[in-house]
Amino acid sequence: METLAQQLEQAAITGKVATPREINLLHIHRFLAGERQFDFGVTLTRDWDYDSVFQLMVDACGINPDPDFTEGVDTISTQRCIEQLDLMRAAIQDVASRGGRILFATGHPSGLLPVHVRMRDWAVNLGARTVEQTDFVPVEIGGDARTVLGVWVWHQHGGLPHTHLAEPAQAVLSQVEAPDLVVADHGWAGAAGSAGIRTVGFADCNDPALFVAQAQEQVEVCVPLDDNIPPHLYEPLIAHVCRD
Repeated sequence: METLAQQLEQAAITGKVATPREINLLHIHRFLAGERQFDFGVTLTRDWDYDSVFQLMVDACGINPDPDFTEGVDTISTQRCIEQLDLMRAAIQDVASRGGRILFATGHPSGLLPVHVRMRDWAVNLGARTVEQTDFVPVEIGGDARTVLGVWVWHQHGGLPHTHLAEPAQAVLSQVEAPDLVVADHGWAGAAGSAGIRTVGFADCNDPALFVAQAQEQVEVCVPLDDNIPPHLYEPLIAHVCRD
């Protein structure tokens, strides 16, 4: 039987991944420049420069440690992914076992929505109360936030766009009672962590903001993985987190 590590690497969730090295390095610069699509709503609590963020991405995500490697296929640590998945599982179990309130959300619906839906259902079976509502929440930049199968997403122009922006999360968090845990990615996780809410999340190797948030102790768990592969390939990951 294949191990979880083998399954993750065969699916290119970890190991050699599709995200190019040049994009990973560019996103570090764009994060440090404070660009809205790259800050994920993360409030910086200490000084960061390129070298410190690069080293963080080596340690916490598993990108290639060679600073002279600037183009080609980059990597994500399989061991780190599994370690953080186990911590995410433990956090969900902890809150659910006490009947706590959990908010699930994704800014990457094409890849991660099915993952969040399955984890949401598992958490409910464990006793969690999920933060959902039938009414849409207007978002200042346009569109609205809504729940789809129990998971919050940003809706605009009849679709569910991929977004790094924090505004959808900020709109929802301003209207609901603060949850006991947020399980999310992108700006949903960054905004929740910066708001002081216990947060666990997923992040790709081109998403330095969430790894910085974890280093600043705003985000409790940051699972490194490729966040946009065909959803069925996440099945071993889902089974690992949601096992009995």
